[in-house]
Amino acid sequence: MLVLIGAVFAVAAGVYALQHSALDAIPDLSDTQVIVYTDYKGRRRRSSRTRVTYPLTTAMLTVPKSKVVRGFSFFGVSFVYIIFEDGTDIYGRARACSTISARLRASYQMA
Repeated sequence: MLVLIGAVFAVAAGVYALQHSALDAIPDLSDTQVIVYTDYKGRRRRSSRTRVTYPLTTAMLTVPKSKVVRGFSFFGVSFVYIIFEDGTDIYGRARACSTISARLRASYQMA
């Protein structure tokens, strides 16, 4: 009987603690970043780097609050990673990157 009363008390205390304790979520510790993926099919790595990766990387250096810009080229694809300062609005920065990419695309089509 004493064990049953102890178990009921433990369950009641657990339910009370569960309802009244603050929810603690695991924070996102990753950097705020945007990844620009460009497909350049059928081209060599060197061609992809000189015609796509380098111009994109140098253009993305002008994005406000960018901390690090890295470009990687592979056969037919290009990746540009833009890492921003802490506390940066990621959606606004993604729009800025899209605008710069569109301007670069338009300038290549004109040339």
